Amino acid sequence: MSRIALITGATSGIGKATAESFADAGIDLILCGRRQEKLDEISRKLSSKVKTTTLSFDVRDKGSVAGMIGSLSDDWKEIDILVNNAGNAHGLGPLDEGDTDDWDAMIDGNVKGLLYVSKVVIPLLLERGKGHIVNISSIAGKQTYANGAVYCASKAAVEVISEGMRLELTQHGIKVTNVAPGAVETEFSLVRFKGDESRAEKVYDGFDPLQPEDIADAILYAVNAPGRVTIADITILAGAQSAATVIHRK
Repeated sequence: MSRIALITGATSGIGKATAESFADAGIDLILCGRRQEKLDEISRKLSSKVKTTTLSFDVRDKGSVAGMIGSLSDDWKEIDILVNNAGNAHGLGPLDEGDTDDWDAMIDGNVKGLLYVSKVVIPLLLERGKGHIVNISSIAGKQTYANGAVYCASKAAVEVISEGMRLELTQHGIKVTNVAPGAVETEFSLVRFKGDESRAEKVYDGFDPLQPEDIADAILYAVNAPGRVTIADITILAGAQSAATVIHRK
């Protein structure tokens, strides 16, 4: 019997790559994101391999999260895997110059959004007595850097939430994996720098950054581990990266 995975932020980057990796592994997909046209495009591409359905909502909207996931048919509610991937960085600068709207966006998306989705999905996993939650944090959740304190704090919160989930849910047969990527070449920097392409491109100059599929490979490995194994925490750095802000560029 095929497993079902619900992936947030499935329209691009790590979320999209994870959806593609899961489809190749025969895992049916609930693709979630804010851009319906992108969800439809990905769904059409992957529906030749597995069953797919889409849910368009913003994880920051508590009512929309509950309503959309609650609207799934009983068959689709038999979720085996939750990938909490949605989230972003907004702005880069010292706290005293920070934009409070950016702070709200990061805390509401990276922390509260993850909680809103998990609160709806966890009861479905508990009812079945099994499941796997994968939370995407960041190397920034383990190593704080200057000018990124609020983003780092939001990802450190994901690390703590992952640990708390594991403490609460292991006894119920539910695994929890925290994945902390380093420098991954996605839309991340473009969003952080408000669409400034030249500034975003410089982030990845002079080295070979991680690609979304590298993170997707690790997620698939974790969810395919034997029942006796829990991959609790994975930190993945680019080959030229030795710490959050230490990258050896050519």
